[in-house]
Amino acid sequence: MIDFDEEIRQFKPSMEIEEMEDLILDDNMTDLTDLMLELIKGQQEESGKVKKKQ
Repeated sequence: MIDFDEEIRQFKPSMEIEEMEDLILDDNMTDLTDLMLELIKGQQEESGKVKKKQ
């Protein structure tokens, strides 16, 4: 039978995973929210230009 407590004590995370975690957390990645905000900002600027021309 598996002794889960013993397995947890012996667990050592992979260095690759820790390195990737640091890279991901430190990187200023563009996500879907950033893209949507840019689209909305562009739309607002465009609608502002159209209103000014009228």
